[in-house]
Amino acid sequence: MTTPSTPPLVELNGVSKQYGSPQQPNGGIRDISLAVYPGELLLLLGPSGSGKTTLLTLMAGFIGPNAGKVTLFGSPITTYSGEALQQIRASRLGFIFQTFMLIDSLKVIENVELVMRFAPSQTKDRRAHALTLLDMFQISHLANQYPSQLSQGEKQRVAIARAVANDAPLLLADEPTASLSAEQGAEIIHLLHEFVQVHQKGIIVASHDLRLVPFSDRVLHIENGRLIKE
Repeated sequence: MTTPSTPPLVELNGVSKQYGSPQQPNGGIRDISLAVYPGELLLLLGPSGSGKTTLLTLMAGFIGPNAGKVTLFGSPITTYSGEALQQIRASRLGFIFQTFMLIDSLKVIENVELVMRFAPSQTKDRRAHALTLLDMFQISHLANQYPSQLSQGEKQRVAIARAVANDAPLLLADEPTASLSAEQGAEIIHLLHEFVQVHQKGIIVASHDLRLVPFSDRVLHIENGRLIKE
């Protein structure tokens, strides 16, 4: 792969994270190096327990590595204070989950608006911006519905709209199609790929789903905590 001219949004160099004791390590990742750039969808492909979620958790600064270096938005993640990391997660990272994590008591548009309240830099009219995003992902007609009234595919579209509501440059998606049918999964990953290319965001998708490969710019295979091939 030719290295892009723009700096990476997140970069891992020789990163290891193991659980348990050094004598009896349990899971985690070992000696991982990778980078995610603006405008690309990077697919991290591997079975359950291979270390995919650990990698995403490290990138977001929820945990620290035992060895190696994580660089987030140009700075070593260890140089950020706890408060700074919270602000980064609120305004510069977008999270997409397998189980959607929508708030059942809030309408669709309110779910999308909610994350904007936690971003200090968010100055847009929340309602108008949320409606624009719902329209972008073809669900504006569901704005006043509740999550319980939506299909699985519709819920994931709402979750994506919420993830990008703060104009985050980097998106982290953990098994975003696992709860969807093949057709719904293809639609969702196509939407994500198109979005990051048009808006020059970066996204890393952790998944075991081989059907996502054609929609990805790069594919990294992970097994037993190690990258085995690209």
